[in-house]
Amino acid sequence: MAFHVVLYEPEIPANTGNIGRTCAAVGATLHLIEPLGFRLTEREIKRAGMDYWEQLDVRRYLHFDDFLQKNPGAKIYMVTTKGKKTYAEVSYEPDCYLMFGKESAGIPEEILVRYEESAIRIPMLPSIRSLNLSNSVAVVLYEALRQSQFADMQKRGQLHYLHWSQE
Repeated sequence: MAFHVVLYEPEIPANTGNIGRTCAAVGATLHLIEPLGFRLTEREIKRAGMDYWEQLDVRRYLHFDDFLQKNPGAKIYMVTTKGKKTYAEVSYEPDCYLMFGKESAGIPEEILVRYEESAIRIPMLPSIRSLNLSNSVAVVLYEALRQSQFADMQKRGQLHYLHWSQE
């Protein structure tokens, strides 16, 4: 079961690098909708993604309509502080897309209103505006993975030098 993470006009290279590393760790495709607030060659994005960036499937789009044209019929969940349902109230389908907005403004409301039924949020106290983008991606992506029972992923951790007593 593969998942897709979509970043709408990301602005901070370290966030995108962290998200890229998370996507590489779970086999998710990373979709970047321009304009980006940085160049993909910047040192910060490589540092945050570490040496995993080369293992990542990254796709770029000129704008949201370009993304839609190249991914026809995509089931998109819009992750926004404005969503009616929480991310835990959704049953994620195989190959669904989890879309997150830019750090300073989120997903534009002109897009959100077209996806009212699939707009989801991460609960938080009302005095907090939002979570960090890379943290938000990890929270929602890992819920989708949990629902898929972490298909195709390592089921048990291994020690480097010693062994667990139950092996």
